[in-house]
Formats: sequence, structure tokens, C-alpha cells
Amino acid sequence: MADRRALLAQAGSIVAEAARTLVAMQGSVKATRKDLLDIVTEADLASEKIVIGGLRRLTPDAAILSEEQGASGPEGGTRWIIDPLDGTVNFASGLPWFSVTIAYQENGRTVLGYSHAPVAGLTARYLDGEVATVNDRAARVSETARLSDAVLSVMLTSHFSAEEMRRTAAIIARLGPRVRGLRVIVSGAFELSMIAAGKMDAFVSIKADIVSHAAALPLVRAAGGRVTTLSGADATDEDLEKIASNGRIHDELLAELRAV
Repeated sequence: MADRRALLAQAGSIVAEAARTLVAMQGSVKATRKDLLDIVTEADLASEKIVIGGLRRLTPDAAILSEEQGASGPEGGTRWIIDPLDGTVNFASGLPWFSVTIAYQENGRTVLGYSHAPVAGLTARYLDGEVATVNDRAARVSETARLSDAVLSVMLTSHFSAEEMRRTAAIIARLGPRVRGLRVIVSGAFELSMIAAGKMDAFVSIKADIVSHAAALPLVRAAGGRVTTLSGADATDEDLEKIASNGRIHDELLAELRAV
């Protein structure tokens, strides 16, 4: 087993290099259509090349699951899960809500997570049982105790199906008059890290991919929050439904979502 603290530091250096590349490229890259109206940019690929190359040198025996290149390497052992540019549409539009995010898993469980949003100024680090920080401060969810006082984000993207659009629109219509603020940011690792930092109270997605969220799910839990499906069961990496919150408003939020 690798020295996890050393691994966290070394992986962080790789993420930082990729993030610097993204910052340098923002504003000068063209987007290419991927699925439906979703896009990929040269920056996604440049960042992915840096991260995959660095992690392969660091842990040559580990498998890798990445946003653009997909899965490679042996199954059943250690694995990196990578989103080299989480929030591509934001990035391509010149907005600050994007990050490089990676998770390291042993036997299917995330033991290390690192997310860096360079323009938004956020760095989230997780090491199972040892480290849970956002910008070098201990991760701790907010004290918000009522849904009516909460600020939430909801995932809504152009690659949702018509039914997923309908369901998400219904969620927004339900929550809009019942919460203090509702946001659509679409950068999962960044949003979950904001919950872990106590800056936002909840996140709702009915179609959350694994690469954008694996690093930050355990961070939210380590900070005192909850991440479940609509059923209330703890969400896994593979679950599309991911409802994250500070825990205090979680049951009230689930009740509203179930009423949709």
C-alpha cells in the first residue's frame, strides 16, 4: 500500500500543474461538440494528458477511469478516477466555476480526494481518517437548520434527456419558493466542496456522473454532511441520484423532493 500522505502531496502537485495549464488556456480554446449540446475543449485533453501521465508515473499499477479517455488498466485493485476539467461549459464561457478533480480508490472505496478550482480559489483535500480540508481549513458543514434558510445548487445540463429535464425543472419549481437561494453551477466537485466548507447547504442531482463527484463525496461526509439517493440510502459512486447536504436539512429536503 502506498504512503497515502505522500501520495496526497504528489497527486496535489500533478493537479496543480494541470490547473495552471487550464488557467493559461482559458479564453483561447475552441469547443467541440461531444454529446447533444455538451462540449469538450483542447483544455480538457491537455489537462487529462498531464494528470494521467503524472499519475501513471506515480502509481503504475493502478487503473484509471477518466472523463475523456474512459477506463484503462487492471480491475479490482487500486484505481484513479479523474475529471481533468469539471465544469467545461463554465470554463469555455470564461466563468470561474471549474476544477481539476481526482480520487484514489482501494478496493472500490475512495481513500484520497483532491479538487482544485484555480480561478474560484478553492482547494479541497481528503485522506481517509486523516485529512478533510477546504483551503487548508478543517472541512465543516454549515449550521443551517431549516430548508427555508438554505442555499442549494441543482444540476441541470444540456445532455439531460427530455424526462430528466422535466424532473429537474419540477425540482426547481418545488424548491424555488421554499429555500433562500437556488443556483445552477454545474461543477460537481466544486459544489460538494462548497458544502463541505459550510458555504452552501445542499446539492441536488438526478444524474451525477462518477468522475465529477467521487473525490468529494467522502469529503462532505467527513465534514459532517450526508450524501444519499432520493430513497435516503447512502449514495455510492455509481448512483446517478446524489443529494448532498449539511445533514441538518437533509430529511426536510428529501421530503420536498419526494413530493415532486
